[in-house]
Amino acid sequence: MPSKGETRLPDSPARADNHFWRLSPDELCRRLDCTLAGLAAGDAAGRLDRFGPNSDAAARTEGAMRAVLRRLLEPLSLILLVAGIVSMLTGDEVGGLIIVLILTLSIGLDTVQEGHAIRAAEVLRRSVALKAEVKRDGTFREIDVDHVVPGDILRVRAGDIIPADALILQSTAFTAGEAALTGEPYPVQKRTGAVTDPDDTSNALFRGAVAQTGEAIALVVRTGRDSVFGTAASALAEAQAPSPFERDLREFGLVIARATLALVLVVLTVRVVFGREVLDSLLFAVALAVGLTPELLPMITTVTLSRGALRMAGRKVIVKRLAAIHDLGAMTVLCTDKTGTLTSAEITLAGSLDAEGKDDARAARLGAIAAELGGDRGSLDAALVAGQSNAARGWSLAGRQAFDFSRRLGSVLATGPEGALLIVKGAPEAVLELCTTQRSGAMDDDARAAAIARVHQLAAEGLRCIAIASRPWTGATREVETEDETDLVFEGLCAFADPPKPTAAAAITRLAASGITLKILSGDDPVVVKRLAGLVGLNADRVLSGADIAELSDDALAVQVQSTDAYGRLAPDQKSRIVKALQASGAVVGFLGDGINDAPALKAADIGLSVDGASGVAQAAADIILLASDLEVVADGVEEGRRTFANILKYVRMGASSNFGNMLSMAIASIVLPFLPMLPTQILLNNLLYDLSELGIPFDQVSPAATAQPQVWSMRRLARFAAIMGPLSSVFDFLTFGALLYLFKASPEEFRTAWFIESMATQILVIFIIRTNGRPWRNWPDPLLSASSLVALLVAMVLPFTPVGAWFGFVTPPPIMMAGIALLVVVYLACAELLKPFAIRTGRKD
Repeated sequence: MPSKGETRLPDSPARADNHFWRLSPDELCRRLDCTLAGLAAGDAAGRLDRFGPNSDAAARTEGAMRAVLRRLLEPLSLILLVAGIVSMLTGDEVGGLIIVLILTLSIGLDTVQEGHAIRAAEVLRRSVALKAEVKRDGTFREIDVDHVVPGDILRVRAGDIIPADALILQSTAFTAGEAALTGEPYPVQKRTGAVTDPDDTSNALFRGAVAQTGEAIALVVRTGRDSVFGTAASALAEAQAPSPFERDLREFGLVIARATLALVLVVLTVRVVFGREVLDSLLFAVALAVGLTPELLPMITTVTLSRGALRMAGRKVIVKRLAAIHDLGAMTVLCTDKTGTLTSAEITLAGSLDAEGKDDARAARLGAIAAELGGDRGSLDAALVAGQSNAARGWSLAGRQAFDFSRRLGSVLATGPEGALLIVKGAPEAVLELCTTQRSGAMDDDARAAAIARVHQLAAEGLRCIAIASRPWTGATREVETEDETDLVFEGLCAFADPPKPTAAAAITRLAASGITLKILSGDDPVVVKRLAGLVGLNADRVLSGADIAELSDDALAVQVQSTDAYGRLAPDQKSRIVKALQASGAVVGFLGDGINDAPALKAADIGLSVDGASGVAQAAADIILLASDLEVVADGVEEGRRTFANILKYVRMGASSNFGNMLSMAIASIVLPFLPMLPTQILLNNLLYDLSELGIPFDQVSPAATAQPQVWSMRRLARFAAIMGPLSSVFDFLTFGALLYLFKASPEEFRTAWFIESMATQILVIFIIRTNGRPWRNWPDPLLSASSLVALLVAMVLPFTPVGAWFGFVTPPPIMMAGIALLVVVYLACAELLKPFAIRTGRKD
């Protein structure tokens, strides 16, 4: 049976000062300047111009050029663009063109992927309603839902999506499903008449709700952006804050820019002061800048994220924003709505009790007979039939009295194995008043009080109850009348629940093992939320309600959210307040929701997740759409996000270690040595081959340990890694310099050739050490990474011994010199493996 209609619809700013359901129809007509006879076509057209179409604020979208420009203005992209242009202007047209081409491909791939995802998500979006039936010029007619205006007289029937906020004028057995608005899974009874409780909206309809049973005629009060639905949808028009990944990438780009500028200026200034040639010094400084710039990072990031998006698409997940894949892996707190995400949003029969509260299937069996033969096909009747699928076998309908919302009960006269039997079901308070006996004896006041206490106890457990009564029918069968519903036998209670999904508890355990805390943010009753939290294994000792949240300041709320896992009866803006309070404490927050009331929180979260079949507003606000509404899919996505970030981090670590160390060594050597340690063309060749060696990174395997906990791009960790591994690389560079100058008495050409070989060998081979936190022989790289790395190393080793090498200024080094270089490379790799645990160690404050 539907609830009484006392659904406490959360306040929104647009409605806070005018609860229209507290006003009479005449007062609303006066304020809206209309009559209860409906609008004339001309008047409606004027109102459409005045109030605007009955639609929502469009979500902010950007064209292709703006999307490209936004990516191009990122610090890292600007560094690469400048490096490419300067390279071309100083004579290295090929190197500069390669850099610009890589940048173009990266930005293009990112833009195209995001565009495809947005278009795919748009196909999934559900419209609120296509047509509406309103009274125009004295007759009801269908019009486009966009043309509904305040003052219209609206008619809605079972199955219709309500197109506007309205006050009910007439209703016949009308109930509405408001789960998308409030989180309440049960249908809500709607009726005419004044209300005394300001939170009682039983006489009001709200846009986006679904008519479940009956029919209603109502006066339209609010449309479009002024409706409850529109208020939530307006969050989509707000500018999206940068995601954690975008913030981290920007910060990393700025760090690289500062380091590059500082190193280049120092080298150029010192060399000029020491009287070295200005042009040579400038070309060397430019080559050094290019060598320091991680030009493959945008491409590796985009390709890695795109591969992650493709893998997630195979698991029926649409990624609207590529960076959200990383953010999902970085997520530390997942906030989720209850209905449709943790629960199936399908009411089920949870229990059948006799008059004394003992388990007995008779009440449910009689209720199922009444539901199948003469029910209203509502969600509770469907649950009864599903719970007792064969109950009506052998029974036939002889008469009925439809459910009366004023009396809150209905009756069925059925004939079957027990003869003719009148079955009455409805609200416990209403049915118990009609009972004079129960199976064990008389039904006195004490027995009624005990039954009501049992109902309250079940309600405290989050269960909703109806009562079942019966009596043998005497005389000829006929249609049931109200006078027949007397002297009933109380058969017992049927309890209903919106149960958690079978996979919910296991998925929550899996998320917790991955370092993700789950919190329930629901618009439903706190009692129901508390029961659900306990069933799925969350801390259910305390549930904060919307009223509690309203009393807390932002600072106080930031403290409370740390120890509270469940929240009930929340307004949409309160959900987003909780998300922001968690973010203020440093958490990376995801929000999973499917209702209209979830849109503001989806927008505020670092990662917004919605599901197929969710409201169009929720899908538009989300970054990721799950085609399978299951937390297991979220857990899979988290693992994919962490795998993606782990591969991106490999490239960054490599640039922060051997590459940065070699460039630092080169800068110092250029100041100390009387000749350039490496020619500009040799530096660019070194950089190109090193980049080619890393092309397999997006395809590399990731160890389970790397995906076990949230992945956060910590500049402090990167700085510590660079501070250990970079100087280590430089130390061995200086040892190489010493050996070449004092041991092998190398000429400038031999020096450059030998150091080029040593530099390439250390940079490329250390990839196999840095790519994993564990021992490299226990976690083998992907064949593509092995191939790209070893092919690049082979080219670097062979090139100086070929005629092509002379073009770059290389000479053939003597075998003894090559043996010394090989020994230094082996010792360097051993030291890198020994120091790696200290470089990647995670501190508490990282």
